[in-house]
Amino acid sequence: MSKFDEIMKRSGYSRATVSRVINHSPHVSDEARHIITNIMKELNYIPNRNAVSLSTGKTKQIGIITSTIDDLSLTFMNQFMETAMDFGFQTIVYTSRGNKEIELQGFEDLRSKRVDGLLIVTCVNDPRKLKMYMEYGPIVSWQRMGNDEIPSVAMDQAEGYRLALEHLESRGYTRIANVFGRVESLNTQSRRQAYESFMKSRGWPVWAEAYQYSVFSSSDGEEAMRRIAEGPELPQAVLCSNDYAAIGILSEARKRNILVPEQLAIVGFDDIELSRILGITTIHNPIAEQSTQAFHQLWAVLGQQELQTKQLTYQLIERATT
Repeated sequence: MSKFDEIMKRSGYSRATVSRVINHSPHVSDEARHIITNIMKELNYIPNRNAVSLSTGKTKQIGIITSTIDDLSLTFMNQFMETAMDFGFQTIVYTSRGNKEIELQGFEDLRSKRVDGLLIVTCVNDPRKLKMYMEYGPIVSWQRMGNDEIPSVAMDQAEGYRLALEHLESRGYTRIANVFGRVESLNTQSRRQAYESFMKSRGWPVWAEAYQYSVFSSSDGEEAMRRIAEGPELPQAVLCSNDYAAIGILSEARKRNILVPEQLAIVGFDDIELSRILGITTIHNPIAEQSTQAFHQLWAVLGQQELQTKQLTYQLIERATT
């Protein structure tokens, strides 16, 4: 006699009821769940995941697509994993290292039903190519995709950038430089447009010649600050791609005896813990909340249940660097 049949015999419940308990269905009484679960423990019964998947059509697994893993993406992914676990899902991380073919393996797993849905943290394939996979299961992205085919929980970073610009204006800074992320990213484009529109509306000079791109890490920030310091004129303030870039700029400025904020104000982005410790003015980016909303979007399809979400906003965190 199989262990499954033994559970049915001891509990007195039907095959359907035992299956519901094994598959964590809500459509079973607390009494039946308690009795069947205890017998499963006594028999050391472990459900075969493949069999469960075949019977339910669900793997209870979600794939996470990312090019690389850094501190910011890790924050987002950790929150997503915690939320997924609360709903009974496990996660599989597909790290591509920027390789388009490797990245597509995760999407092919969605097609072959090895995962129930996908979360895109960062991707390198054209979104127009990826959207075809949505017929096999739900996909949601943290990266801005530039179209409406793949839903995204990303916020328009131009809103946060304007908060930083308004803050610098209130402090009397008018000569403002920028260090950006990837030149082709939608976030960089939004930030640049916000900066140029803001400066022109005030009649202040747009320092397009001072734009620096691909500034991500603290070492990138140090190198950016060296170029700024060696330029023809020191700006009054610099807006950064993220807090790590701001940390590097602050470090190099101190090495060069440039007073912050008296000679150079610095504003980061994201509000990581180090920015608080180092006293860096920054824009709080609600990363964890965006992650939770990403799972909720998947759950609307996988669980066929809409969950209430709230409008997320950026917030200026004023500290010592301005």
